[in-house]
Amino acid sequence: MWGPIMLVLMVGTGIYLSARTGFFQVTRIGTWFRETLGSLGKKKNKTKDKGAVSPFAALSTALASTIGVGNIAGVATAIVSGGPGAIFWMWVSALFGMMTKYSEIVLAMHFRKRNKKGEWVGGPMYYIEKGLHCKWLAVLFAVFALIASFGIGNMSQSNTIAGALQSSFGLPPWVSGVGVALIVAAVILGGLNRISKVTSFVVPFMGFFYLLGGLIIIFTNWQHIGPAFASIFEGAFSMKAVGGGVLGYAMFSAMRFGVARGVFSNEAGLGSAPIVHAAADNDHPAKQGMWGIFEVFADTILVCTITALVILVSGKLGTVGLDGKVLDGAALSSAAFESGFPGFGQYFVSISIFFFAVSTLLGWSYYGEKSLEYLCRDGKSGKSSIIYKIVFLGAIVLGATMNLKLVWDISDTFNAMMALPNLIAVIGLSGIVFKITKDYRKNYRKPRLHSTK
Repeated sequence: MWGPIMLVLMVGTGIYLSARTGFFQVTRIGTWFRETLGSLGKKKNKTKDKGAVSPFAALSTALASTIGVGNIAGVATAIVSGGPGAIFWMWVSALFGMMTKYSEIVLAMHFRKRNKKGEWVGGPMYYIEKGLHCKWLAVLFAVFALIASFGIGNMSQSNTIAGALQSSFGLPPWVSGVGVALIVAAVILGGLNRISKVTSFVVPFMGFFYLLGGLIIIFTNWQHIGPAFASIFEGAFSMKAVGGGVLGYAMFSAMRFGVARGVFSNEAGLGSAPIVHAAADNDHPAKQGMWGIFEVFADTILVCTITALVILVSGKLGTVGLDGKVLDGAALSSAAFESGFPGFGQYFVSISIFFFAVSTLLGWSYYGEKSLEYLCRDGKSGKSSIIYKIVFLGAIVLGATMNLKLVWDISDTFNAMMALPNLIAVIGLSGIVFKITKDYRKNYRKPRLHSTK
């Protein structure tokens, strides 16, 4: 699923959207920072719509699902599998992914609707059905998203939590699984409003906590920062053969793992985040779309880069563990932070993983629930929602005890399967995105109230 065709499709879509919008994410960087961080605390960011959440709450829930174990374990795996050069391709996927996510959210806002409970609902399944008039493809996306919510959004998260807590505190995996399931249950049973309230607090806290710790280690090892960046750029374009393979395999490997892990982390192109952004109370689709640009920036350019630099400046890449195997995933990240915070580093990573992964579980529980709601259309009764939440909580316990490689393979596979129908829709409906973006550019000082059909 993550072969050359998918890599070209993912990055190519972002390049096309960037070019047609005049590289909005770069040329309008001041605009989207003003409409996102600059709008915090203002009255316009507080919703009076009982069927919606504030733009920041939507961002927090989306960021909760994107900033997860991919930012810690996934980055380490990308570096081990694809070399330091994978980080460069992660940046490339993020740069163009900003416009892919922007476009997804713009379409989600444009084609959203109210359900029988009076709540705003939207996402790829709705803009595929209403925009492309292709119901079967919309159903296909919803099915893939539903299944993916148990992979990328569930088992991979609980699996990494269990591994980290077992390594640091000696907790059996099943105990971690049950404990996390109980915490998640207490939140998701309260619906989107409770999820958004929790994530609006947890996401800023965990992000600041992690970035501060990483920056301390990086600047403590300032003399290795230059060589770290050099290894990233050299590895990104290395044409050498690896293991007797064809010339240029090292570069392709870096691209493959960099883009795959970048997408796993920021989810640009998957169509997941638009599901919650569609519930935001905003007066113009482009404004909410800019929160998507910021989302990719915060997730990949900031958090993933911090993890990568900590690993590279620590000198722990290639270290062999007690089991005789080269450190990978969360174990490598833990070793890197331990070198900077002796006696505390592994606990720092375990605590970070716990918050990152639990927040991801919260965000993805909503994605899966809304995907099932679209498939079942069970109105106000919410029977499908109750069943989904019970199964979702059970999968947390199951994922905590599963094999790590199997969980990550499942996650990567269903990421790609979600992306295909979504990217088809984004490209097919890109004309609407360009029109809405042009409207915003012309009227952004006096934004017009968006009327949703």
